[in-house]
Amino acid sequence: MIRINLLPYRAARKKENVRYQFSVYIGSVFLACLLVFWINMYFSGKIKDLNSEIANTQAQVAKYQEINKEIAEIKKNLTLLEKKIEVIQSLQRDRKDPVKNLDSLYQLLVEKRMWYTQIEESGETYKVSGVAIDNQTVADYMTRIERSDRFQTVRLASIKQYKLQGKEDLSLKQFDVNFQKKPFQKSAAEVKK
Repeated sequence: MIRINLLPYRAARKKENVRYQFSVYIGSVFLACLLVFWINMYFSGKIKDLNSEIANTQAQVAKYQEINKEIAEIKKNLTLLEKKIEVIQSLQRDRKDPVKNLDSLYQLLVEKRMWYTQIEESGETYKVSGVAIDNQTVADYMTRIERSDRFQTVRLASIKQYKLQGKEDLSLKQFDVNFQKKPFQKSAAEVKK
């Protein structure tokens, strides 16, 4: 019988199989490296884009913070100006008040029967000192103050006998009266503002 040795064919086939597997392995490793390189480049680009977006956003935030500081400074200046305008308006509204109060005090005076010796204004309170011919004149004066539209809360602080020395000895009454100014009431035009 004839025997054929097929061993070299199997060995050659095995070698080729090993070479094929080795080339597939090398190809797979190469493709894996290529895939890892591509993924790395892709994510590096994404990171670079996100970093540039963060830098742009931070620049915008810094710009808006500067604008916010300017706005806060403008608001502070605006409130300061509003306070100044309010003070100016108050001064303009109240600048004629002392003259009107003195005029009102003059109008309340009982003519030829009394006169003022001293007028003191302390905030909303007035202290008037004067000399009158008799007690009835002081009472009339206090009644006039109560009825006036500018003053309220009239109180007689003191009344004393006062003798005027001269040709004729005159007996007069020296008095002190305290009262308050009525609160300022805004007109309809000022309320609408």
